Amino acid sequence: MESLERKSLLILGGSGFIGSHLADKAVILGYRVDVLSLKKPLPHIFNKDVNYIYLDLSNLDEVKRITNYNYDYVVNLSGYVNHTMFSQGGLKIINTHFSALLFIIEKLLKTKIKKFIQIGSSDEYGNRASPQFESMREDPISPYSFSKTASTHFLQMLNKSEGFPCVILRFFLVYGPRQNLNRFIPQVITGCLNNKEFETSLGDQIRDFCYIDDIVNAIFLSFNNDEANGKLINIASGIPIKLGSVVDLIQNIILQGKPKKGAYESKKIENPSLYAKIALSEDIL
Repeated sequence: MESLERKSLLILGGSGFIGSHLADKAVILGYRVDVLSLKKPLPHIFNKDVNYIYLDLSNLDEVKRITNYNYDYVVNLSGYVNHTMFSQGGLKIINTHFSALLFIIEKLLKTKIKKFIQIGSSDEYGNRASPQFESMREDPISPYSFSKTASTHFLQMLNKSEGFPCVILRFFLVYGPRQNLNRFIPQVITGCLNNKEFETSLGDQIRDFCYIDDIVNAIFLSFNNDEANGKLINIASGIPIKLGSVVDLIQNIILQGKPKKGAYESKKIENPSLYAKIALSEDIL
């Protein structure tokens, strides 16, 4: 007879934008949810049915204090997008995104975990030509993208050598409710709502945006999918769009706003065209 015990989920870095949506969906689906993060969630993100554990994942002494790693599923959303160069503090970024992962995985190898979901980033492709696809060699251009790439290769090695049940989901640009206001789409929405002049680049950069609900669904579709084990899978819309066109779309919806396009230059190290091939996700997930 199948056990009626609730499935357990640990979300590393789950008090932010994506993690809070994932936790809410998991609670609705009946999971027991633990969130391990540095900061307390904001009041509008806090979920009374989630168990929050606060510690610094870049501090291994703190991570070692966690003794319970017996979970059915673990999703690693820890860290933050940061394009700081190594000479300006990049070692901390590497420790946060990679070093802590090694310790946690060492603990999980001793349990009966069903699936570990590593959340990657389109930044791992660096300046590779679009559309970016999974078998393309990564080209990290910052400590952040290097750490994500190192995590991808480490987990795939573990899957091949020890059968560790992991999936790497490489997200492109995620958007939706609760996103930090310093991100692109919330910035444009805020600028238009204020109906004041706000600065943007020319907007020639091509990007691939994916809505938060689709992102969360992709994670859950990976949980019990044996075909996905050891795979790196792009999660995106597969639809390229210029950032300037996104500004125009938002402005046309709000019917106000004064974007000053070309007020500042694009970053020199950013890829001008970043959008995904998603055939693998369509096939497997």
